[in-house]
Amino acid sequence: MLIGVPKEIFPGERRVALVPGVIPNLTKAGCEVAIEAGAGVAAGYPDNTYAEKGAKVLADRAEVFRSADVIVQVLCYGSNDQTGRADLPLFRRGQVLIGFLRPLGSLEVIQEVASTGVTSFSVELMPRTTRAQAMDALSSMATVCGYRAVVLAADTLPRLFPMLTTAAGTITPARVFVVGAGVAGLQAIATARRLGAVVSAYDLRPVVKEQVQSLGGRFVELPLEAKDTQDARGYARQQDETFYQRQRELLGRVVGESDVVITTAVVPGKKPPVLITREMVQGMAPGSVIVDLAAERGGNCELTRASHIVVEHGVTIIGYINLASTVPYHASQMYAKNLTAFLLNLIKAGKIQLNLEDEIIRETLLTHDGEIVNQRVREFFSLPALVAQTGAP
Repeated sequence: MLIGVPKEIFPGERRVALVPGVIPNLTKAGCEVAIEAGAGVAAGYPDNTYAEKGAKVLADRAEVFRSADVIVQVLCYGSNDQTGRADLPLFRRGQVLIGFLRPLGSLEVIQEVASTGVTSFSVELMPRTTRAQAMDALSSMATVCGYRAVVLAADTLPRLFPMLTTAAGTITPARVFVVGAGVAGLQAIATARRLGAVVSAYDLRPVVKEQVQSLGGRFVELPLEAKDTQDARGYARQQDETFYQRQRELLGRVVGESDVVITTAVVPGKKPPVLITREMVQGMAPGSVIVDLAAERGGNCELTRASHIVVEHGVTIIGYINLASTVPYHASQMYAKNLTAFLLNLIKAGKIQLNLEDEIIRETLLTHDGEIVNQRVREFFSLPALVAQTGAP
């Protein structure tokens, strides 16, 4: 069983799907690893470090695809909507593909992936269970993004984060407001607190209040009643526009009092809700900073521009996408460990075992034998139900 690691081709992507440290565990499971030359360099993992762990280093990208039984990527076609299509001719029927595929994005793109005949697994669909926790790449990358958002804000804000008592007087701490207390939001709270800021957070799911408080943040409670605030996987459910309008009215005061606002509110498969309007930005003090982690899908701030920094009314709005790639060494390390745990669950005695009784395998399986086979994805796109999910790659 040969696992192939091609170099990432999304513009600016610096992560790599596997790092040298995980190769011995895969070798023990009866697998070999072949990596495209230079694939790990941008993340801080040169070719010789892979060779020292027993991996083959191949100069030809096409050879990696041609020889591998399993292809592992960070951004597969789907998540990589700019250059990912170039890889489609390199796949062959029965090959296995694992990575970020954005399964609730474009139906046409997922159908293109299915048409290649690959058996693909989307890491975004990983169930949020105790057994799957070590394989949860989405949470790993959200952790990196939450940390990075605070570092960006601290670097941009024209004031210090911590309270300092100096000979020149006392400096008051910065006030940070985090909207959305999922994995990224909780990491942002923890990082901002470590830097000495006074942190507040809001989430429409009241169950996260205790988590926010345990990190030293103040939970902002609004007199709003939301219905079905989270789905079975723990993600926030989309609310109607009347709810979001009232929410914006109530959040305006807190936003206006904040030096930094970090927004993380996303709903899988949906456009992120607009939580910060132009008028709310106008109410912030000049020099304030907004970091919008939902920028790639449209943003939580009305003035966000994906991949850009804009200054409106004296407020800097950071709309960078793919923040995890800006910390490639550890982001790659975390992702590689997630993938390795998934591979070791999928591979038995050196062979792929497509055991659909295993919730982890069943829920992440996206395409097989030319079809989109994931029940959740088929329901999302209103596709007719399949008679059965059978067969093996």
